Amino acid sequence: MALKVTINGKAYEAEKDEYILDVCRRNRILIPTLCHHESLSGLGSCRLCVVEVNEGRGNKVVVSCIYPLSRDCEVFTESEKIKGIRKTILSMLKARAPEGDRLSSLCNMYGVKDEGRFTAAKAGKGASAEQRLALSCVLCGLCAQACASLGTGAISTVGRGVAKKISTPYNEPSADCIGCGSCATVCPTKAIECTETKKDRSIWGRKFTLMHCGLCGKTVATKEEYEWAQKQAGAREAPPEYKVLCDECRKKKSADVFAAAFGERR
Repeated sequence: MALKVTINGKAYEAEKDEYILDVCRRNRILIPTLCHHESLSGLGSCRLCVVEVNEGRGNKVVVSCIYPLSRDCEVFTESEKIKGIRKTILSMLKARAPEGDRLSSLCNMYGVKDEGRFTAAKAGKGASAEQRLALSCVLCGLCAQACASLGTGAISTVGRGVAKKISTPYNEPSADCIGCGSCATVCPTKAIECTETKKDRSIWGRKFTLMHCGLCGKTVATKEEYEWAQKQAGAREAPPEYKVLCDECRKKKSADVFAAAFGERR
């Protein structure tokens, strides 16, 4: 049975145990997030997606990405209280990560200015990749979660308090890293540097050789990533590089085989 949810004065329907954030996004109601990605489970670490919800016992502030709906309720996504909370959160995040463009955009949206309430560091000229990472990372945890979900666990949060950061074990190039770039892809502030040429990809202090489609030449994956995928699929060994195909060429080849099997011309 569908639940009746009133969001900012308008009536909507939701499934039981559906998260508030999912209901809002399905109905194109803007709620800012940094630690949320549709491909990963909710973390609730950035707290930007807070909303007010009233389930019959007065308003309470909840984290919408991990709050499941269990009854009819009323939700407020942009009340003065919520906007004030988000402004404070953004001020603290901006002080920690002043170099992030996405964060700067959100700060402009909520009128967060450099008021000096929180101290913000700046990256100087010649800053290392590690220093630039530290000044753009909001510790949302998405990168570590993406890496762990693949089963590699090459990066994680290390340290505590103000020294907490995302890094490889002992800050050394990780032997478990396959250079897939998933961490950089899900990073909301683009803090993780991943550079690529036609031949190789560099990330987390390592350089990985790229493999290309044997038909169209499109980049498929790093050698380590491809071998890891083959191992996960139960293959005994990876095929020669000239037989490696991108998704598009693989589909085309499968269609050609299917057409030939049924006597159809392509």
